[in-house]
Amino acid sequence: MKDMHDDVVEDFPDLLADWISREQLAHALALTADTLSRWEARRQGPPCTRIGRKTFYRRAAIQEWIRTQEQVHPVRKSRGRS
Repeated sequence: MKDMHDDVVEDFPDLLADWISREQLAHALALTADTLSRWEARRQGPPCTRIGRKTFYRRAAIQEWIRTQEQVHPVRKSRGRS
């Protein structure tokens, strides 16, 4: 017997196919989910979308954000006072 829910799932494409969760991105970048949360609060990291309590990142936006982080000669940020 086929469940009515199965019919509904088959009718719609995977809506989140081009998106990954905060946890998945943190794992891919070898960061913690807390770091990505902090970046979001400071508007430093890749653009994201919230759906309820979940945060998602569009794969193309992540790749573009990574490109914008590229530097010819990376500058090390100093910590503390000079």
